[in-house]
Amino acid sequence: MREVMDELMQWWSAGEAVGVGTVVGTWRSAPRQPGASMLVGPGGEAVGSVSGGCVEGAVYELAQEVVDSGAPVLQRYGVSDDDAYAVGLTCGGILDVFVEKVSRETFPELGDVAADIEAGRPVAVVTVIEHPDPAWVGRRVVVHPEADGPDEGDEDESILGSLGSGRADDAVRDDARGLLAQGRSAILTYGPDGERRGEGMRVFVAAHAPKPRMLVFGAIDFAASVARVGSFLGYHVTVCDARPVFATRTRFPGADEVVVKWPHDYLQGEVDAGRIDSRTVLAVLTHDPKFDVPLLEVALRLPEVAYIGAMGSRRTHEDRLARLREAGLTEPELARMSSPIGLDLGARTPEETAISIAAEVIALRWGGAGERLAVTEGPIHHHHPAYDPAYDPRGGSHQPVIPRPAAGSDTWRTL
Repeated sequence: MREVMDELMQWWSAGEAVGVGTVVGTWRSAPRQPGASMLVGPGGEAVGSVSGGCVEGAVYELAQEVVDSGAPVLQRYGVSDDDAYAVGLTCGGILDVFVEKVSRETFPELGDVAADIEAGRPVAVVTVIEHPDPAWVGRRVVVHPEADGPDEGDEDESILGSLGSGRADDAVRDDARGLLAQGRSAILTYGPDGERRGEGMRVFVAAHAPKPRMLVFGAIDFAASVARVGSFLGYHVTVCDARPVFATRTRFPGADEVVVKWPHDYLQGEVDAGRIDSRTVLAVLTHDPKFDVPLLEVALRLPEVAYIGAMGSRRTHEDRLARLREAGLTEPELARMSSPIGLDLGARTPEETAISIAAEVIALRWGGAGERLAVTEGPIHHHHPAYDPAYDPRGGSHQPVIPRPAAGSDTWRTL
């Protein structure tokens, strides 16, 4: 919903009702990830996308019906082999889209949620998308990270709203915080009253975590291009260099911040402050051992980050490895480093090199091979286990790979 929040807030603030369709589950070659949203405004305006164009028309019509009736709908869209060309999709994907009416009356907490997202404060919105009692469908709670516990008798202000029972609220609050810490959205299944091992109630947790971070070390021309591409991909980008004459805001307009500090000192400070996590990307572009080696000593010993890449020729890489071994790094630690940095795209310019680096980051995230799709077979879209609808982040039982159609839905709508 983040990408359509500005338009949604304009209508919400004006007291208008908006139809909102949100992708809550995907299977096979579905083009968008859970959380992607489409709005249908009060004047019939369409904003956003749930499928890249495949089912927007069907969701548009359904959203108008939902605004008129006020009753939310969980709708599955799949492919019919006979009708695929007629309806405009042949990819074989399956989407579950939850369509609801959003207004000041139905979602009074939206203003606070939007403020949290704008300020970079983590917040999760938990919505009931399926329940034996239709009155529960569409109920939601807003969950914030755990703060200092309330005094006895005081209300827990880290959760706003209620699903309908204290047991259900407690269950989804704890699990939503776990997803929020991972920065990902998912469907969770419970019993009708929030029983953890039961079935009947499904909720969608839309986790709005702060942007993942990209730390670019080395204030060179390649860094400016990497910063621009990183920002385009949705990262909060920091450029760091020890040389104040090069590390300036003027030279790096695409970065969110520019820091003048020795790279290894800066990284260690961010680690100590708890601002480095499993989504963080580290791009070491200085290819100067007096900067690289101390920095990589810190980086390669971190428990987990998404990516560590170091620029330099193969000769530079071999020299760097020798220095790091002398510093005591182990072979498994060294193996975490991508160097020379990026995928083999034949890149020459700073801009092309930035695309090469970004392509490697994306490939490692999703398990792609970096080959031309024209010469490969199998699925186009890769799925990391933690983003698979069959993966239950709480452990224990898993949902079926493709769960049954939503309650009350006799057939799928074709894409």
